[in-house]
Amino acid sequence: MRSWFNFFFGIWGAICFFVPFLLFLPFLHLFGSKPKWHTYASKLNYAWAWLFFCMSFLPYRVVGKAQVPKNKPCVYCANHASWLDIVMMGLVVRGDYKFMGKDSLAKIPLFGSMFSKLHIMVNRESKISSFKAFLKAKEALQNGQSIVIFPEGGIKGEPPNLNEFKDGAFRLAVEAQVPIVPITLLDTWRIVSKRFQTAWHTSKAIVHEPISTTGLTAQDVPNLQQKTYQIIENTLKAHHNTPIQASTEDAKVAAA
Repeated sequence: MRSWFNFFFGIWGAICFFVPFLLFLPFLHLFGSKPKWHTYASKLNYAWAWLFFCMSFLPYRVVGKAQVPKNKPCVYCANHASWLDIVMMGLVVRGDYKFMGKDSLAKIPLFGSMFSKLHIMVNRESKISSFKAFLKAKEALQNGQSIVIFPEGGIKGEPPNLNEFKDGAFRLAVEAQVPIVPITLLDTWRIVSKRFQTAWHTSKAIVHEPISTTGLTAQDVPNLQQKTYQIIENTLKAHHNTPIQASTEDAKVAAA
């Protein structure tokens, strides 16, 4: 019985995702055509995310909203275990912002063209692409836009395990001298898994206290990376009330 419920919930969830998206798509493209209009696209992202959760009857909570810096750019770093994480972050981040995402997202029909127009695409296998994306992100921060990054570099491993963090987000924050805001996303993977398996479940986003990078240099990047990793990992452990198995590479990051 439960499997049938999840099946029909998945269909309904897809409708709730795509109908508002298709309605907003022309406006998202329009707002992406001029930099000064970009902030309206960020507001539409929030409306799209809110509509999706409400129409899907999915309860959610955002804890620590007061931690979100107002009128100040920052680098948001969140764990990534579900395709729903991008939508969930739309409920967390306020103000003007850009995601940094894999260039493979550009291949998704309709969504890809919009995403590549509004956000920053990167091919992590190419040093040239990574460098160009880094410069674009730094320029966005200098222009007052925040950057949203999933430092695991994609949906990897099995949730709720936290994977190794790449250092790009932390180098970016240090070079731009903007704070890092750790975000822990809880149970989004139970709603939509990386294999697109769906189920009804509550979800929560926890906004942690921003970590200042004022005065930090490149030598401080590993410690900043470790601190952010441990904040998110400890929150995941506390939520699931069970030890989370880490890969050898993950253990190196946590113990660095």
